[in-house]
Amino acid sequence: MNKIAVTAASGQLGSEIVKATVEMVGPDNVVGLARTPHKAESLGLEVRPGNYESPSDLESSLQGIDTVLLVSGMDAPEKRIGQHRNVIEAAKRAGVTKIVYTSIQGAEQNTAFSPVVQSNRQTEEDVRISGLQWVIGRNGIYMEPDVDYIETYKQRGEIANCAGEALCGYTTRSELAAAYANMLAQSEHNGQTYNLHGEAITQQQLADYLSAAFGTNLKYREMSVQEYREDRVAELGEFLGNVIAGIYEGIRNGAFNNESHFEKAAGRPHESWDEYFGRVTN
Repeated sequence: MNKIAVTAASGQLGSEIVKATVEMVGPDNVVGLARTPHKAESLGLEVRPGNYESPSDLESSLQGIDTVLLVSGMDAPEKRIGQHRNVIEAAKRAGVTKIVYTSIQGAEQNTAFSPVVQSNRQTEEDVRISGLQWVIGRNGIYMEPDVDYIETYKQRGEIANCAGEALCGYTTRSELAAAYANMLAQSEHNGQTYNLHGEAITQQQLADYLSAAFGTNLKYREMSVQEYREDRVAELGEFLGNVIAGIYEGIRNGAFNNESHFEKAAGRPHESWDEYFGRVTN
């Protein structure tokens, strides 16, 4: 049986992928890698050291592993490329045969989020030329942060950003996990790059879904890119505020309205937003 390792196993996406992969292949065939292993103990399976800055630990932890999932790091874009290369090179030295990478969608030029997208594209290229079998997923925008922000939305009575009327391909971590478990376990996906998201919706549609689920009446208000950037920087600080504004500028410019390959990757359709919001408050 193929032995699978999942990096960043203590994180929100990594832990979901671990659970979905365990359901598919069993706990004995899945190993978690985490920068701080004890933080992933609740997953109930073997956890090994997985600090992207420690090539020797990575090589040791990947011994006996056939397939590794590389979850994109959270560091600054210029640091991520080298960190990801540490995982790729350690996998090659350890005898891993396949690597799956969690990349992102987004505008590659002209937004404050573009450097993050560019760093992901570089890792995609590094994965493709690694000599290993590979699969790449490009994740859509997570829906969970908007759900988690609902109390603030309710207080303000609105969702306000610079996305305008553009469509955005949202997804959830649990849906991504289902797709990545398939991509890890099945060879038919090798050599593929998949956009992973559900039905694309507008910000007004998002407001309507949230309103129905949480018993409120949110409106959508469009802001200019500059106005929204200033608003986000004031609340979140220079770096994160600019990145968030860059994401929504990308939405405005159509960078998140792409063909979805989710059904091909997961072997089933993405959960509908009616289904998701119908259970989100339960």
